[in-house]
This record gives sequence, C-alpha cells and structure tokens, in this order.
Amino acid sequence: MFALTISPFSPSVHTVGFENYGSECEGIRITAFLDAGQDNLTPLGRLEKYAFSENLFNREIVARGLLDVLREFSDNENDFISVMETVARMSEDGEPTVRAELMEQIPNIAMFLHESRPNFPAAFSRYLVPIVVLYLTDPNNQVRKTSQAALLVLLEQGLISKADMETKVCPVLLELTEPSSDDDYKSEAVAIMCKLVTMLSKDTVERLLLMRFCELCSDARLFQVRKVCAANFGEFCSIVGQEATEKLLMPKFFDLCSDSLWGIRKACAECFMVVSNCTSPEVRRTKLSPLFINLISDQSRWVRQGAFQSLGRFISTFANPSGTGLHFREDGTLLALPRCYSMLSSLHPFFTGSEDPMAKSYQILLSFRLQNRILNICSINVCRKLDSKCNMPQNNTNNNNDPTATENDKNQKDMEQADENFNSFNYWRPPLPDISGELEMLTGPTTGEEVEGEEEDEEECPVSTYSPAKATSDQIQKVLDCLQPHMDDPDVQAQVQVLSAALKVAQLDSPTDGSPTEDQPSSPTEGHADSDSPPPETKTAEVQNVIPQQLLDQYLSMTDPDRAQTVDTEIAKHCAFSLPGVALTLGRQNWHCLKDTYETLATDVQWKVRRTLAFSIHELAVILGDQLTAADLVPIFNGFLKDLDEVRIGVLKHLFDFLKLLHAEKRREYLYQLQEFMVTDNSRNWRFRYELAEQLILIIELYSHYDVYDYLRQIALTLCSDKVSQVRWISYKLVVEILQKLYASGANDLGLNFINELIVRFCHCNKWVGRQAFAFICQAVVEEDCMPMDQFAQHLLPSLLSLSSDSVANVRVLVAKALRQSVMEKAYFKEPGCPFSDELEETVMALQTDKDRDVRFFATLDPNKALMDTAPLI
Repeated sequence: MFALTISPFSPSVHTVGFENYGSECEGIRITAFLDAGQDNLTPLGRLEKYAFSENLFNREIVARGLLDVLREFSDNENDFISVMETVARMSEDGEPTVRAELMEQIPNIAMFLHESRPNFPAAFSRYLVPIVVLYLTDPNNQVRKTSQAALLVLLEQGLISKADMETKVCPVLLELTEPSSDDDYKSEAVAIMCKLVTMLSKDTVERLLLMRFCELCSDARLFQVRKVCAANFGEFCSIVGQEATEKLLMPKFFDLCSDSLWGIRKACAECFMVVSNCTSPEVRRTKLSPLFINLISDQSRWVRQGAFQSLGRFISTFANPSGTGLHFREDGTLLALPRCYSMLSSLHPFFTGSEDPMAKSYQILLSFRLQNRILNICSINVCRKLDSKCNMPQNNTNNNNDPTATENDKNQKDMEQADENFNSFNYWRPPLPDISGELEMLTGPTTGEEVEGEEEDEEECPVSTYSPAKATSDQIQKVLDCLQPHMDDPDVQAQVQVLSAALKVAQLDSPTDGSPTEDQPSSPTEGHADSDSPPPETKTAEVQNVIPQQLLDQYLSMTDPDRAQTVDTEIAKHCAFSLPGVALTLGRQNWHCLKDTYETLATDVQWKVRRTLAFSIHELAVILGDQLTAADLVPIFNGFLKDLDEVRIGVLKHLFDFLKLLHAEKRREYLYQLQEFMVTDNSRNWRFRYELAEQLILIIELYSHYDVYDYLRQIALTLCSDKVSQVRWISYKLVVEILQKLYASGANDLGLNFINELIVRFCHCNKWVGRQAFAFICQAVVEEDCMPMDQFAQHLLPSLLSLSSDSVANVRVLVAKALRQSVMEKAYFKEPGCPFSDELEETVMALQTDKDRDVRFFATLDPNKALMDTAPLI
C-alpha cells in the first residue's frame, strides 16, 4: 500500500483514468475524482466528465462510488437532483459491467435516501425504480440477476411503494411471462414473481398475478416454469386464502402432482402442508389425502422420499386446537390448557348452534345458568388443583408432597389455607343459582333422582337413556369418552358429572325406563382406574378417526427397515422429528396408535433418531399428560439418560421442562441421577457441564430446600471448580440461587452451613480464582437479595472485606466492584448506627488509593453509571 501523492486530475492520470491505481491502492478514496484539479471544473462538472468518460474504468469507478457521491451533494437540493439525473443517464451505459456496478449500488442508495431525504419516495420512484424495472429485461444475464436481487432487497426493506409495484414492476413481470416471451426471460420472471408474492398484499396478488400464475402452472413448453410454480405453490395459497385456493389453485395443484416429471411431483410433495393449511377440513380429507397417498406411492424414489418427509407435517394440518386442549405460546413452546376449556369448546354447538329443536327449546333456559355452572365448577377445580393435577406447567411446588385426600378433606384444607389459595375470580363471583329444580322439571323424576345421586356419589353417574338426537348427544358423549382414561383425576370426575347432566337434557325424548339400548355406550365413570395404572387396555383396540387411516398407516410404516432401503436411509429420523406433531393431532386418547412406533424409534440403532426424540420428549409429555408420561415416556427418558452424549444433551437441555410435568414422588427419583450428568464421554465437552448448571438453576424450584441442600449443593460446588471459566461463571450463579432457596424457605441453619462452606472453599482458597469467585458470589447475593442484609453483614461481609488486601489485583477488582456498586448501595448499610458502615467506608477509601488503576476505577465508579463487564476477569 502506498499514499496517493498525485492528483487524479493531473494530465498523466487524466489521460488514462484510474487504471494505475491497482489492487495495492486499498486506501484510495473512490470519490477522489471530485477533488479540485487542473481542469477548473466544478465537482458536478467533474462527475459529469468521469461518468461519461470514454474510459471504461472511469465509468465503473463512478458507478461504484455513487453512494459517496450522493452523500457529498445531499445538502443542496439542486445538486442532489443533478446527481440523480446523472445516475439515470448512466443507467443507459452500453457496457454491462457499468450497469451491473450501478445496480449493485441501488439498494444502498435507496436506504440512504430513505434515512436522510424527506422526499425519498418521490425521488426513489422517479429515478431509481425505473432503472430496476428496466434491468429486469436487460439482455445481459449478470445485469438481470443483479436487478432481481436488488428488487428483492428493496421489497424486504419496504422501500418500494404499492403504487410502484402495481404500475411499474408487476406489468413488466406479466409481460415477461407471456406465452410468447423468451424462454430465459420467462423462467427468470416466474421465479422473481413467486418470490415477490410473499411481499405483496392479497389484493394485489389476486388482481394482478393470480390468473397468470394459474396459466403458468399449465405451461406445456417449459418444465422449468412448472417446477418453479410447484415449488412456490404454497406461498400463493397462503396469500390468496381458502376460497381462491379451492376454486382456482386446487385444479392446478392436482395437475402438477401428476406431472410427467418427477422433480415437479417432488416439489408438490414438499409444499403439501402449506397447501393443506389453506383448505377446508372437508377438502383436506376427501381430496388432498388421496392425492398425497398417490405421491407417497409414486414410482419415483425421490418423490416418495419428499412425500414421506412431508407426511408428518401434512398430518399435523388435521389438528383441531379446540379439541387438543393445547396451544402454542409466542415463543413456540407448547402449553397445556385446563381440560374444561377444551370440553366447553366441544359443547359449544349444543349451547349455541345445535339444530335439534329440543335443544333449542331449552337453550334460553340453560344457556346462562347451566353454562355458568359448568364454568364455575371447572374453574374452581382448576384453581384448586392447578399445581398438582392440571397439565399446565407448575410454578409453585410447595404442596407437591401433600397426600391425596378426599373431596371433603380438600375443601376443609382450602378453608384453612384461604390466604394461600385465594382467588379473586372465585371470591368476588356472585353465587350461582341452583338449577337442580329446573333440571328435575325438564328431565322428569327419574333423571332428577339420577342427578341427586350424582351429587352424593361421584363414582356413579350412569347414562341411562339413549338419545335419538344424535347430533347433540353424540357430541357430549364423545367428550365423555375422551375423559374416560383420566377418571382417576377428581377434576375430570367433576366435569363428567356436569357433562352427564347436560347429556340427559339432550336425551329428553329417549326412553325413561333406565334400560340401555344395544348401541348405548357404557357409563364413562364405571370402573375407575387406579391413579398409578395406565389407561384401560380396551383403548388400544380402537381405531382413530382424526385423520384418514391410510395416512396414519403410511406414517407408522416409516420405521420399517424396508423403507430405509427403498425410500430414504434417514426416514426414521424424519418420522421421529414429526412425531410430536402427529401425537398432538391425534390427541392423547389415540396415543395407543403411536406408542409402539415411539418405542421402536427410541431404540433405533441410529443415534440421530434417538437424539431427535430426546430433544422433543418434553413437548410430547405436555401433549400426553401426566398419566401417559409416567407410564410410557419415563422409561424411555431413563434410557436416554444413559445414552451417548449426543442423545443425553437432548434431555439435558429440557430437563426442567420434563421434570416439572412429573409428580413430586417420581420427580424426586431423579435427584440421584443428576450427578451422572457430571460424567461425559469426552471430558473436553465443557458445554455439557455448562448446560447442566443452567438447568439446575431452573430445577431448584421443583425440589424442597432439604433436597437442594443434600443433592444439588454438591454438584454446584463441583461445577464451581471446573477448569473452564464459562462453566465456573454460570456455576457461581447456581450457588447464589441455592443460597436464596435456603433462606427463602426459612432454613437459616442450612444457609449458614452453606455460607461457612463457601468461605472455606473460596474465601480461603489457595488459588486466586477461588477468592475472586467469593467476591463475585457476595455481590450477586446482595444484588439478588438472597438473604437478610443483617445476616449478610454478620456472616459474609467480614470475609469479603478481608479480601480487599489480597495480593492479586484481579481479586481486589471484584471486591471493589462488589463493595462500591452493590453493598454500599443497600439501605441497611446507610442507616445511622450501622456497625459495619465505618469499616466499609474505610475499606472502600483504601481501595480508591490502590496501586492498581483498575481497582481504583471500580472503587470510585459512580454506581448509577453503566458497569463494565468483568466476566473476562473470572
């Protein structure tokens, strides 16, 4: 590299341009040609001169430096317009390299104008958009590709207005996709049109592009066009919606799925899920399912491979959120809702939309009173039992060890713990009217006696009548059938009581002799299963009706070794990846359909398959609920804990998410196995230990303070001595969380024992990193309010102050930071008469005069200022 000492406008340079500035001149300023030279031209004149120079290199340099040129002239409006007009004229340059250089600068120029020019839309639309559109039809391939890339960037940044898209861009794309258009231009225009569709409004796509896209799907001359359409078919469906998809796009999709070229059929298989999401359930079941079966049985192995990879995702489109009782948070995690919500959604047609005339006649009477009663019963049960019985994630585990009690005992306990279990919804809600009289009046004496019997005995609520109003009673009966595997849960028992009453109302026109007919299902409350036993074995013989059986059979066959030989060697991995989605679609009542497949995948010889299951087992546990998790997932989970590190990391990353779904007794069994995570196949795999520390920070809340002290404490102290600083860093935070748990639980004696252990292990450590860790822990304890400040001052502060004279500067740095930034800011140490205030101030003053400047800096730094990260010092 050398300094530029000659003016670019001297005759020697003026004649030959910028060629002499080779690659070695990296420090040259591109806009140097604007500097005053010997030509006596204004900067605009010099821009004009070099922009249209006969020398190609000069024109390329100007095109490359247009952004800097605009910055030079952005203050003056007239000069700015002159530069933009020069850019417009440069776009007509006959040399492709100049045009390509100019187009590469368009997105940067547009962003600059957007940020700095108040009249950006007008200037951009007038001068730059026409250049982008013009280059879409440029005869040079490089220029066209550059223009297409620039157009996508401008759209992603939202820099092109809707009017310009409709009046300037789309007309060109429509012209290039005419049947008579050049083949190369046509293929490129179709690709760019399919990419643009996701950035345009539904109205624009339907009005300008939809019909042309349908024509292009049937292009008989260019298979490349059909392939691009097939690959982007789902995007068009998502934009235009269900009506246009079923009316206009579905016939084209059927044609593409039966195209003669396997690549087009494979592209259709890969976008099948997106297309399915844009259709009605009827179309999905009756038309798309048979079509997908054809693809999965295609003669081409590559089509079958794409179809099997999409099979699980396609099955997931049959899911009914209102029936699963689950929903997704914004971050994508799965959350279980109280069972009553999904139950009420299933009952909604009975209360509001049933065509049954008898149901309508009672709708006014029951719509408010019966629905409110159902809601009240469900909400009370959910609120009372949310922390132990409901499938929602638990945040409070203080009562996990309480033994199961009868309903009367629970009610009495609720009264005794009113403050702890207070719920504003239940407290302020006015008492609901008793509708037993109305039900007795509506259902007759027999039904009234049965309702009374239900109130006396939860375990006897027989459904003694058969309803000819199938549309109403069958809906309620299906809900009752779905609740049958969970009858050991008192919440479900309460719901079944209410549903049984609702079912009787729907069966008023049935015989009242109490004798069940041949088609009548048995009572869902008969034969309660023990709380520790799996669901009844009779369920395994049932056939699901959620998705077409052919689709499920094909999915279950993905574990067949023959599939790996004839379709895809990684087909089992794809099956494992989509299994939670399939399980969510089928619901826990149909888990028996997937159980054997899941167990087969969990013992697959390929560790990638087992790893995939390990990473999703916590989500599957949410879907299945506590009973099925304990029966079917816990054994597999235990197997993963002893697997390869590549598999173990899957369960470790979500260890908290899985353990919180287990009952307290089952969860406590894993305390003995947490120590095993300290041993890895490769001792250099420090990230495994780091993940363990992160999970332990979360897991602390799931166990009692005794268990935390007896089991987690030793693991934490071991991790604090790890060879890798990142592991030690996170482990110090784990120690602080343990200390907070002990004091929050009132176990001050255990907390004091732990503090003494920290002092011996860290404060008196022979290695300076241990003493430094003690200073960090003390600061975190103060900042997190882990313990009363008087306890901190009595047990931890003296040891911390003793480190202020440590021989290692890095230790004194953290001591100064802890004292100045945290300890001295606590109100306890500012109170008059505090026994430690004088000693504390003297120590800080001594640190402010320390020989090390970093120590002095942190000892004098204003606590209100942003703190420097001291993590690298540990």
